[in-house]
This record gives sequence, structure tokens and C-alpha cells, in this order.
Amino acid sequence: MPKNKNLFEKTFWFFDKLEDKVRGRLSRHPVLYTAIGGVAIVLFWKGVWETAELFPFLFGPVSIIVSVATLLITGLFVSFFIGDRIILSGIKGEKKLVEKTEKEIEEEEGEIEELDADIHRIEKEIHALGRKSRAKKIKKKAK
Repeated sequence: MPKNKNLFEKTFWFFDKLEDKVRGRLSRHPVLYTAIGGVAIVLFWKGVWETAELFPFLFGPVSIIVSVATLLITGLFVSFFIGDRIILSGIKGEKKLVEKTEKEIEEEEGEIEELDADIHRIEKEIHALGRKSRAKKIKKKAK
């Protein structure tokens, strides 16, 4: 890390690296990872709720208005409640999964299998090229 970074950048860098290490370790223990994440999310919302209670004007209707306005301004309203996948499928004119026929689902599965086979073929070609490249390097060193 460069020495000319300010305190914010150093702090951000530290927590970014810490997050990478913690995420890497917790990924090996998905149940523990889920439990820690679940507790943290609940505590976050508990804190938000209790903080909102400190402001007497944030009663039911005002809370709804403030939250909807904030979600609309930030662009999170639709994506949170509906989801990006539904929006994208609507734009593409795709059917919902429950509306697709068995034949359409089987066709999509076939296309996915073909793509998977292509990916495996490409991986094999890349590995073969890597082996050839290493073999050439070894021959050059031997000379």
C-alpha cells in the first residue's frame, strides 16, 4: 500500500483486506457463516428500529413516506421488492418459469448443456496450449 494515502484510504484498505480474509475462512463453514450473517442483519435492523424510535415524528405514515422516497431516489425500490431478474425477463419478453412448457424448459436445458460442453472443450484447449508452452520452455532451457 502506498505511503501517501490519507487516513480514510488506509482504514478502507485495512477493512477491505480484513473482509477478504474473514470471508475466505467463513466460506469453508457455510452454516456458521449463515448464522453470523443472520445475527448481524437482525442486529442492524434492531439498531435502525431503535434509532428511529428516538425521533417522535417517525411514526407509521411518515416512516413509510420517508422510506419510499429514499428507496425511489436511490433506485432500490423496484429492485428490492421485485428483483432484477423479473425486470430483465420482462424487458427480454421471456416467460416466467411457471408459464413455460416442459418442451421449452428441456430446450433451454439442452442449450445450457451445449454451452457447458463448449466451456469444457475450451478449457481443455487452453490446458493443452499451456502444456505445449511449458514443453517449449523446457526444450529451450535444455539447449
